[in-house]
Amino acid sequence: MTRVSPRVVALLATYNEERFIAGCLEHLLQQHIGVYLIDNCSTDQTVAIASRYMGRGLIGIETIPRSGMYRWRPILERKERLANTLDADWFMNVDADEIRLPPRAARSLAQAFAEVDGQGYNAVNFQEFTFIPTQETPDHDHQDFQKTMRCYYPFLPSPVPNQVKAWKRQPSPVEFAWSGGHQVRFSGLRISPRWFRMRHYLFLSAPHAIRKYVEKSYDPAEVEAGWHRLRARLCPETIRLPAEAELRPYLSDDELDPSNPRVQHYL
Repeated sequence: MTRVSPRVVALLATYNEERFIAGCLEHLLQQHIGVYLIDNCSTDQTVAIASRYMGRGLIGIETIPRSGMYRWRPILERKERLANTLDADWFMNVDADEIRLPPRAARSLAQAFAEVDGQGYNAVNFQEFTFIPTQETPDHDHQDFQKTMRCYYPFLPSPVPNQVKAWKRQPSPVEFAWSGGHQVRFSGLRISPRWFRMRHYLFLSAPHAIRKYVEKSYDPAEVEAGWHRLRARLCPETIRLPAEAELRPYLSDDELDPSNPRVQHYL
C-alpha cells in the first residue's frame, strides 16, 4: 500500500535574505514542501525574489512591521497563529539560511514526514551541521555559496533535542515562541527518535556576518531574557574564521558526520 505524503507547510521568516531566499525556496519546493513567507520589512530584494515563486509552492507572503529593531517574539507568535489556521498536515519552522534534510537522501522531506507519521510520532528534531567560511576561503558572499562553502561542524549545545521544529497539526494551539522558536510544545508530544538533518549557513564572509549580526538592533527585552546570545554582543574585531583543518569537509548529505559536536558556535 502506497503511503500518501502529507501536506507540509514551512513557516519562513525573512529580513534582508536576498542571498539565501532563492536557494531556500528552491530546496523546499523540490522536497514537496509548501511555504508561507513572513517578511520583516526587508530593504533588499528578498520579497521581489520570493514573489517569483507565488503559485509554484509559495502559498502566501505577508509583512510584519519592524519598528526600528529586530523583535523575534512577535514573529514567532505570528507563526504560532498561522500553524493553527493554515491548511496543512505538518508544519515546519524555518529560517532562510537553513537547508532542511530528511534522514536519508533517498526520501524527500514530505515522504520522511509520512514515515514518521505512520510510526505514530508527531514531531521531529533536526541535527544541525553549521557551514562557515574559513581562513583559506573567506568569501562566499554570492548566489553559489552552497557549491563553494564546503566546510562544516556538527553543532549540539545540549544532549537533549533542541531543534524540535517540525510537528503534525494539532487540534489545539501549539507553542514555540517560549523557546525562541527552537522547540515546539503541545500536549501529547511524541518526538521521532530518528533525527532529521539541517545544513545551516551561519554567514558567508566576515563582512556578511557584520551586516547580518553586528549592524542589527536587537530588542533589549529579548536580550535580557537570554535570546540572541553572543550575536547581540558580537563585534567586528571578535569575528575569527577557523582554519579548514578545524572543520570537516562536506562530501554529501548522507555523509554529514554528527560525532563530537561543538556546543558553541565559532561566533
